[in-house]
Amino acid sequence: MENLERILTEHPFLTGMDKKHIQTLVGCASNVAFKEGEFIFKEGSDADSFYFIRHGRVQIETHVPQKGAIVIRSREAGEILGWSWLVPPYKWHFDARAVELTRAIVLDGKCLRDKCEDDHDLGYEIMKRFNLIIAERLEQTRFQLMDVYGKNAK
Repeated sequence: MENLERILTEHPFLTGMDKKHIQTLVGCASNVAFKEGEFIFKEGSDADSFYFIRHGRVQIETHVPQKGAIVIRSREAGEILGWSWLVPPYKWHFDARAVELTRAIVLDGKCLRDKCEDDHDLGYEIMKRFNLIIAERLEQTRFQLMDVYGKNAK
């Protein structure tokens, strides 16, 4: 079994994070694998975790009536999957499905929220990092909307 602390330390999301905080994260972490086509989470279900993708690719999808699943974005090795664990009411807003065999480290969201409540320095570090992800994803959404509406605008 690979050392979770080493793997987390090497993940881009945690670059520069204090070693004691990474050790705290390890207490909420475990390895997971998803087969091709397997759902990682479904829209509306409890958002109780997030993922450091190590290998593979995941599609983030939404279901549109009469059209079925529409792919919103993909996530690959080196990226983070999921931030709904951080924002009440802790529900997933989309589906996530493995496109190929995907290996990840999953962090238990409740465990981490509790640890952040006990250690506000850790909480601040986590919030700073996730705020960057949330801002980046909002920007990506803006570009998608510009693309969709720009093509149809007259």
